Amino acid sequence: MLSVITDEGLATFTPEQLRSMRDEFQQFVLQYQFGLREIETKLGILRDEFQLTHDYNPIEHVSSRVKSADSLVDKVLRKGVAGDFESVRANITDIAGVRVTCSFVKDAYRLFDLLAAQDDITVLEVKDYIATPKRNGYKSLHAILAVPVFLSTGRVAVTVEVQFRTIAMDFWASLEHKIYYKYAGIVPDGLVAELKDAADSAALLDARMERLHDELHGSRATPLPPAPGRLSAV
Repeated sequence: MLSVITDEGLATFTPEQLRSMRDEFQQFVLQYQFGLREIETKLGILRDEFQLTHDYNPIEHVSSRVKSADSLVDKVLRKGVAGDFESVRANITDIAGVRVTCSFVKDAYRLFDLLAAQDDITVLEVKDYIATPKRNGYKSLHAILAVPVFLSTGRVAVTVEVQFRTIAMDFWASLEHKIYYKYAGIVPDGLVAELKDAADSAALLDARMERLHDELHGSRATPLPPAPGRLSAV
């Protein structure tokens, strides 16, 4: 028997109850792992089709993760969400996350548009920090997507947060995260200003490299498909 202090007092669990709770949590998280696979498969198909048809790969790197149990519990408590799985599913939208690193800004928008245009994808929310960066200089395109996962018990809509950014944006965000972690979130003003300046420099580099790329490939025999324009509609 295990006793745990809860808001209602002292609760006691049998080994069978603990195993059942563990199994339910594993099944809950597994759905998000499957959701990641679906998104990664879609991105992989787009990457391979671009490479074959257009001799161009708009994706530099794809990484994914599912929140750990500790990280998920921390966010549930921080947001004041009820502890049942349905409440967590409805209120925590970044349990599963995919980061798509692209060569250029236009690739980030194009990939989002092509992914969002697929008829089994539902766009729930978009935050365009590329067009409107955060005050500290952070830039990325965040999209909360719902993707169907077909289990033996039926269809489940799983939410996945997909972030699209360039190599320069990704490098800056990685450095910024390390700095804020080292200073426990309290970063000296001078360093904050330098980070903002570095973000501006990264944006200029993105624009310059994209311009050079366009000049080099301006006579491409097979033009890339235009973006479907979904972003402005969500």
